[in-house]
Amino acid sequence: MKDASRPWVTVIMPVRNEADFIEKSLGAVLAQDYPKDRLEILIADGMSTDETRDLIRSLDTGSTPIRILDNPGRIVATGLNIALKEARGVIIVRIDGHCEIAPEYVRRCVEHLEAGTVAGVGGAIETVGESYRSRAIAAAMSSNFGVGGSAFRTGRTEASFVDSVAFPAYPRSILEAAGPYDEELVRNQDDEYNYRLRKAGHRLLLAPDVRSRYFSRATVRSLWRQYRQYGFWKVRVLQKHPRQMRARQFAPPLFVGTLLACALLALVGGPLQPAARLSFLGIAGLYIVANLTASVLTAARTEWRFLPLLPILYGALHLGYGTGFLLGLLRFAHRWGSPR
Repeated sequence: MKDASRPWVTVIMPVRNEADFIEKSLGAVLAQDYPKDRLEILIADGMSTDETRDLIRSLDTGSTPIRILDNPGRIVATGLNIALKEARGVIIVRIDGHCEIAPEYVRRCVEHLEAGTVAGVGGAIETVGESYRSRAIAAAMSSNFGVGGSAFRTGRTEASFVDSVAFPAYPRSILEAAGPYDEELVRNQDDEYNYRLRKAGHRLLLAPDVRSRYFSRATVRSLWRQYRQYGFWKVRVLQKHPRQMRARQFAPPLFVGTLLACALLALVGGPLQPAARLSFLGIAGLYIVANLTASVLTAARTEWRFLPLLPILYGALHLGYGTGFLLGLLRFAHRWGSPR
């Protein structure tokens, strides 16, 4: 398919050690129905130690140019900035190594951006897994109880303006005006960047015809680590942009912090010990009831065999994020009033 009237598009993929998924994610980009002579792919590799680069080189890329760029910073933000300096496209599409986009993804994004009403566009993602455990994790990550109503994760099907989108497409001019991604942020760099765009008066569109699949983590431990990092780095986003935060994002750290405070007061004794014990038991009991209720509803909506695992997964999501946030408050306690 060739059409010289279509804008030149650069797909940027920041990856590291994605040997298990790179053939699916890159293969989906290569299968786009967008004109091949108007598309380039830049892969910012964070110095992978597995077979990621070999697998990339082994794929049949057809006429689509692919370049692998070294990303010695090894995080998403540094990879994006390196690739943006090399990109030729007037439209930039950011794709992760853990996702698989629909064949019309790039074309749909371009059509929405050419309408001229939004500065960024993405779509709801379908979180999937390839094993029993990862499919259960995908079910938890796609529920309102698990991720607090995040629009692109919970499968919203109507077009709407949102705070952030996954795997977004932007006009290059918008990115140049906004400046580079914040390379301090190991996680949450998208949240911070999209807030800057919205603060500048731009709008982000969640479009129902822009479709992708995201491959979830495969173990409870990796899920815990992922959400602990989200919570940890959210503190720096809060310090840089207090208005970026939403009330739902404070719920996990408040929950974890309150449990810890009650547990400490119950252990040290004193006049507050009885009240602390009751408060701990009451808060923990309410959470367990809510967790089990959500687990039953999620299992009924997906697969009943996920039920034994779902309470643990919801705990990993909430306690991981909350613990990470509290650790971030300690780690960055000296950074209040010093956003950069």
